[in-house]
Amino acid sequence: MQWLMTILHVDTTGELWWVLFGLAAQLMFTARFLLQWIASERAKNSVMPIAFWYFSLVGGLMLFAYALYRKDPVFVLGQSLGVIIYSRNLWLIYANRRVTKDPAKDAA
Repeated sequence: MQWLMTILHVDTTGELWWVLFGLAAQLMFTARFLLQWIASERAKNSVMPIAFWYFSLVGGLMLFAYALYRKDPVFVLGQSLGVIIYSRNLWLIYANRRVTKDPAKDAA
């Protein structure tokens, strides 16, 4: 494990775990772009699958936690705004689904 700590420039096991967490967060965040790209290529149109927003939210929350640990105000601010936007998009998606499935709307 010492070789990994040397490569990642960390001195303690705790710091190593945080850096690995940060890398996993970045991979989660990057996966959303791959997902969106694949979905768009398959549809031959620009598509934004709902999973994009889930990857965004989870990756954003993980990066926000990592930014808090690193005590980086720029990183914290950037991730906090993103988390709000991703959450809002998911809220709007589910609110729209409730409205379109509302039997009272169909009866009117």
